[in-house]
Amino acid sequence: MARYKEIKEKIHHSYKDLPKNHKRIADYFVDNFDRIPFLTVQDVSKSTSVSVASIVRFAQRTGFNGFSELRDAIAESLQNQIHNKEIFPLFETQKAKDDILTSVANTDIKNINETLSEIDREQFANAINLISNSNRVFTAGLGISYLLAEILAYQLTQVGIDASVFRHTHSLFNEQIIYMKKNDILFTFSFPPYSKETVDAAKFASNRGLQVISITNRIASPITFFSKISLIVKSENMLFTNSFAAISVMINAIATACAMKNKRRASSVLEETEKIMISQKHTL
Repeated sequence: MARYKEIKEKIHHSYKDLPKNHKRIADYFVDNFDRIPFLTVQDVSKSTSVSVASIVRFAQRTGFNGFSELRDAIAESLQNQIHNKEIFPLFETQKAKDDILTSVANTDIKNINETLSEIDREQFANAINLISNSNRVFTAGLGISYLLAEILAYQLTQVGIDASVFRHTHSLFNEQIIYMKKNDILFTFSFPPYSKETVDAAKFASNRGLQVISITNRIASPITFFSKISLIVKSENMLFTNSFAAISVMINAIATACAMKNKRRASSVLEETEKIMISQKHTL
């Protein structure tokens, strides 16, 4: 049977060429991966408003004989994942059910657990190698994703990586990409509602032969089709916005992994930073 990662990759690789109703099915499978083993083809049909025949054809287009074989493959792959599912336990008491603070915290704990369980470690390691061996790293995002991009750029500079965030003021992202060199990396953040400009920037950079890494919430989100590496991070929230708990963990993990990969460079930057801070303190 196919492994967890392989099943999602099959769906992802076929996604771009799927008809609209099949993309709706693909979205449902990716977003409800844990529930699929307990559903019938009729259940999926009802939830997606797509015919049973279309669901069977979708399964066949992704490399399976039909819905049952796809469902069984998912069930088996999840059995191999389930022991890692809850690295951090939820806080559950009767009183907690009515406590908004606990409810929000439990949602974030669930996001972190699912991210740690499902993240492709090989992809993460590849991202660290690309960043560490790059000339410069440019981060990009709009709205709240801009703040996330700014935090990543800051943390990378703290460990000796030449990183800066794309500003969205007088120039568009594509105008700034023009000045990127061959060994530079574009690192994007893309979460619902997906910014068209950010996706277009990833496409523009990819077409120019630049390496693109993205952090996003779904394996089939628009930006993944133009990213060499996509790091999938859960961002479910009780409101109509994204939670950033798991994203913050990912950002910190990236910076830490880069520091561990080149300890001498990270230590050198830290020493220089401390000298500057001491020098400024003495001038006050």
